[in-house]
Amino acid sequence: MKVLLVYPNAPETFWSFNHALKFISKKSAFPPLGLITVAAMLPDIWEKRLLDMNIEPIGDKDIQWADFVFISAMVIQKQSARKLIDRCKKLNVKTVAGGPLFSCEYTEFEDVDHLLLNEGEITVPAFLKDLENGCPKHIYEAAGWADLSNTPVPLWGLVNIKKYATLNIQYSRGCPYNCEFCNITTLFGHIPRTKSAGQIIRELDVMYDIGWRGGIFFVDDNFIGNKMKLKKEVLPELIQWMEKKSYPFSFQTEVSINLADDNELMDMMVKAGFKTVFIGIETIDENSLEECNKIQNRNRNLADCIKKIHHKGLEVQGGFIVGFDSDKETIFNRMIDFIQNTGIVTAMVGLLNAPKGTLLYKRLEDEGRITESFSGDNTDFSMNFSPSMDINTLTSGYKQIVNTIYSPKYFYERVTRFLRNFYPKKSGKVHISINEIGAFIKANFKLGFVGKERKYYWKLFFWSLFKRPKLFSMAITFSIYGYHFRKVFERHA
Repeated sequence: MKVLLVYPNAPETFWSFNHALKFISKKSAFPPLGLITVAAMLPDIWEKRLLDMNIEPIGDKDIQWADFVFISAMVIQKQSARKLIDRCKKLNVKTVAGGPLFSCEYTEFEDVDHLLLNEGEITVPAFLKDLENGCPKHIYEAAGWADLSNTPVPLWGLVNIKKYATLNIQYSRGCPYNCEFCNITTLFGHIPRTKSAGQIIRELDVMYDIGWRGGIFFVDDNFIGNKMKLKKEVLPELIQWMEKKSYPFSFQTEVSINLADDNELMDMMVKAGFKTVFIGIETIDENSLEECNKIQNRNRNLADCIKKIHHKGLEVQGGFIVGFDSDKETIFNRMIDFIQNTGIVTAMVGLLNAPKGTLLYKRLEDEGRITESFSGDNTDFSMNFSPSMDINTLTSGYKQIVNTIYSPKYFYERVTRFLRNFYPKKSGKVHISINEIGAFIKANFKLGFVGKERKYYWKLFFWSLFKRPKLFSMAITFSIYGYHFRKVFERHA
């Protein structure tokens, strides 16, 4: 059996980092972890190939080579996935599809030969058994949640790691919270399910053995959903492994704001090599937090929490949303001030949307307010429902936020504010690649001489070089990020 595993193309977004990737000569931010995990579930005797359309185009010969084309996609890859399925149909090659897009919107893909919904640990074996017996079904759904102790080590041998900026790993699925706009609990449940410490170490061993040295993203939607297991089992093993290997990796992940409440956990994460945490802050308005059931963010000083996490040596990336029914017109300036004052360099501000499978979608559907499908990108100035605030006022205010915080003046001020107050803990050797040297040269030319930000770039360049030399490389990296973010939002200027 010949299987082609295909990851559809994703358009330019805030998180695509496509403009930044050019500086380090990389094609994509992350490899398709889901597909290479599924690949590890398939019979060893099958011939497998991986094709990431974000890395290279797919040709008819690639499709015709396969007996089955396996497709995994997020909602934002919907358009590309649709075209790929149509091509497979035209070439008479059977398709097998799974992942969040198909789990949430499978009714729109009736022409896929086999839909493996929910978690692959359950649906892939069921499909393989029926296939062996000559009676594969159209749709496979899981009645419960997968036991992650059964999740195999991804087939990293299928991946050309040189094409990616960062590799990825998954420790847990599920989130204990119930935010109205989020579909994570629909996909993965409320009770965090985790891999063992041994599983994580085995996956890191594989990535180390194939020669990777650099960033690794823990893709968990809430890495600290089970704090006790992290502190007692996983992080001690991770710390020991990283120390033994002289810190070949740096880690980033997603957490909830209550990380700030646990000094021990923060210290252990830093010691294990974590550098960056993304936190869904969403809004600084208490009424809007109550509206979306973001209970973990309520009744706390969010700015102080961020300051505390920064003080511990973890950079906070923040997610923000405008467009809640409770939002007033003052929210736009308040959000600008909050982002600037907290020094959150990477602040992803989006318009509220209602993905299928969320409590928000159900509520708005019952109210007759759903107007179109969700694009999968909440930074593309689209909304899939009628907001309470006048839409022109809302989009104008949103534009004001992104045009302000990513203008050279405000962005570089924010970077400086962050670097001035950030004192990361030293861990392991510094690994500098040829791509990073190239990025430095390109940044000096593109940002320092050609770009409209050149005045601010050189000001930050020399300030960080003389005032915070240990953070100089971070200053250059942030400058490149800022260029990407400005280019993304310039599409809608």
